[in-house]
Amino acid sequence: MAKTGGPTRAGSAPVLHSVDFALDRSSPVPLYYQLAQQLESAIEHGVLAPGNLLGNEIDLSTRLGLSRPTVRQAIQSLVDKGLLVRRRGVGTQVVHSQVKRPLELSSLYDDLESAGQGPSTCVLRNERAPASADVAAALGIAEGGEVVVLERLRSTHGQPMAHLCNYLPAALLDLDTARLEATGLYRMLRTAGITLHSARQTVGARSAAPEEATRLDEEPGAAVLTMQRTAYDDTGRAVEYGAHIYRASRYSFDFQLLVRP
Repeated sequence: MAKTGGPTRAGSAPVLHSVDFALDRSSPVPLYYQLAQQLESAIEHGVLAPGNLLGNEIDLSTRLGLSRPTVRQAIQSLVDKGLLVRRRGVGTQVVHSQVKRPLELSSLYDDLESAGQGPSTCVLRNERAPASADVAAALGIAEGGEVVVLERLRSTHGQPMAHLCNYLPAALLDLDTARLEATGLYRMLRTAGITLHSARQTVGARSAAPEEATRLDEEPGAAVLTMQRTAYDDTGRAVEYGAHIYRASRYSFDFQLLVRP
């Protein structure tokens, strides 16, 4: 295991001395892969933040007792994943980590916070409006009935990651904009005594429209993931319908499949 010093300000100097490396030379897993996995984990958990410099391959190979080709292969694998970028005159730099979210009934804010992703929220809309046919059907109310419409931009490490649109029955609870920017919607529901029990969710993918691409800092036509979810409380009442889009370059769903007996 190798460790030296403490973390360094993002973008100012190499920060690999803030990472614990545990390389098992007796393992059948290639050393370059072990190194790449540990670097990726450090990026995902915020130990290495966007803008951090990794230093040069010679220093890292000397510190870890690895050959330069081994270090180069590990770094290149993360460059290929879009987690690192080589900049002429600057060096190898952390770009961002991809959020791997479990496919379960949970709050995006809570998932990002627990993963050390530094979530922040900008509320774009918080108002009451008549429910469209789709929203009314999802919430089990009459078309044109009053709902609360929330539109938020969720970011991590200062970079936009998701555009969230949520619809809730108007009588459910009052949603303060300042609190919505300080915490997650599901956390506010729990605080109000609403117990989320289950949800119906659909995940898809498409190309970003120009306005969506601008909002998410992507090129027009870039791939985005889509999610529609209706959440129910422990009485079976629909309490929230969401229609969200996520940057595919920064976000993925992670789930386990079991063989049916």
